[in-house]
Amino acid sequence: MADEGRRDWSRDEVAATVASYLAMLRQEYAGQAYSKTAHRRALLKLLQRRTEASVEMKYRNISQVLIELSFLPIRGYKPLANYQGVLVDEVLAQVQGDEGLDQVAAASVALDAVKPMILDFHDRVVEAPKPTTRIADLAVISRFSPVRRDYIEREARNRSLGLAGELFVLDYEARRLHSIGRKKLSNRVEHVSRTKGDGLGYDILSFEESGKESFIEVKTTSSSSLTPFFISANELRFSKQYDEQFRLARVFDFRDLPKMFFVNGSVDAAFILDPVTYRATR
Repeated sequence: MADEGRRDWSRDEVAATVASYLAMLRQEYAGQAYSKTAHRRALLKLLQRRTEASVEMKYRNISQVLIELSFLPIRGYKPLANYQGVLVDEVLAQVQGDEGLDQVAAASVALDAVKPMILDFHDRVVEAPKPTTRIADLAVISRFSPVRRDYIEREARNRSLGLAGELFVLDYEARRLHSIGRKKLSNRVEHVSRTKGDGLGYDILSFEESGKESFIEVKTTSSSSLTPFFISANELRFSKQYDEQFRLARVFDFRDLPKMFFVNGSVDAAFILDPVTYRATR
């Protein structure tokens, strides 16, 4: 196996790997249990002396391509760039016109969600992931692709999921302040997107230990921590104006084992922003 890393994957190998991944993805979208190990081992029988590690990396490459096509990838296969061009061609070929995948994907992102009951948040807050690639550099795939179904955007419009994520963060903030002895502040944590409207540029009013106000905008996905999210011009403007108090809470894996990370300060200083829509006037 010493030369495996130097051997390009053949088109047949790539096709079999994409088919294996999409079979798992359909089951995940449909909420059905499946075994990643069983799929991986079945695939290995069709490949030319590949290792399980190399298959895992190829699955992760597929996750990256699917995200660029605005699909939510399989949870657990963290997106990985630096893939063969033939992989993009094969994903496009297999996804295009796949009505079954389209149906379960659309149903999946539209599912209602509720806030989970969490008694201990100590393992639910993680460090923000380091960026692995520039989305803007990869956007040529989605901009000129015939496959553009925008499941990531559809999920972002799922009000039930968004509300459940906000309540998740709201609960955490109140508990955090209570645990450090700031009970009065914990009682003042406010879900302002519900009490005052959703046009303020943030969702939750919270506080630092010192009593200083903290403005939290929540973005929730059922997918991985690296899934892109949408930010409005108003939210971006607010994050710049109040950069010392603004915090973005990214909630992820919400339908499985919800976790979150926080990023402080102006959104454009912490994330790569890719303009996706324009308003035209004449």
